Amino acid sequence: MELTTAIAHVQRMLLDAPAATAAVAQLAEVARDLIPMATGAGVTLVDEHGRPRTTAATDPAVEALDRLQYELGQGPCLTAWDTVSMQRVDDTAEDTRWPDWAKAAVATGLGSVLSTPLVFRGQEVGAIKVYASGLHAFTEHEEHLLDLLAGAAATLLGAAQEPGEIHRLSTSLTSALADGQVILIAVGILMERHQIDREAARRLLLAETRRRKMPVIVLAACVAGHADDPRL
Repeated sequence: MELTTAIAHVQRMLLDAPAATAAVAQLAEVARDLIPMATGAGVTLVDEHGRPRTTAATDPAVEALDRLQYELGQGPCLTAWDTVSMQRVDDTAEDTRWPDWAKAAVATGLGSVLSTPLVFRGQEVGAIKVYASGLHAFTEHEEHLLDLLAGAAATLLGAAQEPGEIHRLSTSLTSALADGQVILIAVGILMERHQIDREAARRLLLAETRRRKMPVIVLAACVAGHADDPRL
């Protein structure tokens, strides 16, 4: 599945589903089909008590591994959410960041993970992740794809929680891809300007978004449109 097709599919899901939450259940399948080599995917949201929960998963294995993350308080999905940064695991047997969770992941045959936060209007609402049985299954290309899909997904999930937003969501999703590209351009500018890596640039952009109390796309557009302005 190509990215533009995935975005269009998300848009159709919203229009066809009786409620936005019903459409969310299919987002994991979109992520799995979009990312090459992915064998499973899921979406984690924060509930009304601030606790993570798996809202959508393509199979029981994804649900089980996510549930283990919540029980242990460690794992790539939780870290993506906590740090507002992409988390990539190339080899679960060799990764040492989440030893207890990784041990269980290896036992289930999971080899690689890619997880990115879902950010709506500068606030993290959860994370989306894809799993693969093979090692080194994901590259920067897949990171880029998942980032752009996450932008559309966050728009859907955030709007679904706000009364009156549902009728405007179709237009929002159509522009989500363009917004994601602007954000990536801004991140690239910050990387070069501050000589930092991509995740540090993303965190800087989001931190400045919160400080200025403005939507991340607005700040990203400012950075992209004034690349020679070093104020950020």
